Amino acid sequence: VFDMKLKRILLRYYPPGLILEYQRRNGEVQSKAMDLLNLSEETDVEVLVAQIAFEEPLISKSRKPMLRKLINRLIEKLEDKQSQKFSAYKILRAHMLPLTTCAFNKAGSLFITGSYDRTCRVWNTVKGEETVVLEGHKNVVYAIAFNNPYGDKVVTGSFDKTAKLWDVQTGQCLRTLVGHTAEIVCVAFHPEGTYVATGCMDNTARIWDVSTGSCLQELRGHTAEAVSISFSSRGNLILTGSFDYTAKIWSVDDGRCLHTLAEHKGEISASQFDFTGDYCVTGSTDRTCKLWDVHSGECMETLRGHSDEVLDCVFNHTGTHLATASSDATARVYNVMTGACICILQGHEDEVSKVQFSPNGQKIISASSDKTCRLWSVDDGRCLQVLEGHTDEIFSCAFNYEGDTVITGSKDNTCRIWKDSCFGPIDEDEDCEEEDETP
Repeated sequence: VFDMKLKRILLRYYPPGLILEYQRRNGEVQSKAMDLLNLSEETDVEVLVAQIAFEEPLISKSRKPMLRKLINRLIEKLEDKQSQKFSAYKILRAHMLPLTTCAFNKAGSLFITGSYDRTCRVWNTVKGEETVVLEGHKNVVYAIAFNNPYGDKVVTGSFDKTAKLWDVQTGQCLRTLVGHTAEIVCVAFHPEGTYVATGCMDNTARIWDVSTGSCLQELRGHTAEAVSISFSSRGNLILTGSFDYTAKIWSVDDGRCLHTLAEHKGEISASQFDFTGDYCVTGSTDRTCKLWDVHSGECMETLRGHSDEVLDCVFNHTGTHLATASSDATARVYNVMTGACICILQGHEDEVSKVQFSPNGQKIISASSDKTCRLWSVDDGRCLQVLEGHTDEIFSCAFNYEGDTVITGSKDNTCRIWKDSCFGPIDEDEDCEEEDETP
């Protein structure tokens, strides 16, 4: 008996998908995600609508027009805005002492900055004003993260050997996570916001319960500092990268090391899962990037081409492409399936420390020691724009979820907000349908 009733459909723009909220007969409301990772401007919408209606019992015939409308809205988001130009919107003299990092909440309405002044500050992006100061650490605040998509909590990792959980509204410290024996250098929230992971100079990583602040798992096995940490999108795995030349994949449930990824000949500088959680990537000072099969732990591809250390590597939202940043003053884009380098992003005059894809994957932003950020076209590697104004090296750059705002953080002790001049913000994850009648 089909005992589920569709309540509403939510749009997920990046990566493209629909979230179906439905009610069971017992009244329980649940949701399931329908990933549309292959969606493009060339997609035949009618064929896709027919396929979804055929395969998904929750979508009845009467829902097809709604489905068509939603898919068209997702496709609109994938449009290539080559003409998009960013201009300096606000300059924030964020801290007295050097900045360490900055990060957006999901909507891009707030961002946070960490600093050597032992604080993390929360900023309103539109007003360019500080909303609250998170004070309490006794040393450098080095790593920070929002619990996206919720955005009501922040975790900070500090050289004082502790991490802290904070309430974004009030600035109150909710929990202090005590147990590491050296500087904490990376932090991550579980996708559901229930756990926090920390990586440390004591060679361990830890998983903490957000509600109680207790340490659930200690991830031991690295023989040098754990410098990068991330959860898979399903939240069942953790990836750590270390200066011991290896990365490790861990089970969140029991803290077991499932795979050690040990083929690099230098320190791991960056590591990340793709959206599906089937693959992960590691970048290393050995000048290469490696693509791994998460389930088997096998190295599938070694991405070569850089003539100096790889400092950053990231997937786009759908996992089809990879970007790398290097000390050789270039960034590169690779096709994940073939391992081929699609384009080399040339133009910076000093090392490139960070890269990020725009939400729809059409552009890349890079941050460099040459005091500029650059925006590039992924298709052909053209430089679309140079963001100039910082007076010292830039170590941090990020797009907001909508792709119309960029923040950059520099050693000149300012954070700059850059806004797209063309289009205003729109609400993300809109409710597109309120349903009461039984299908």
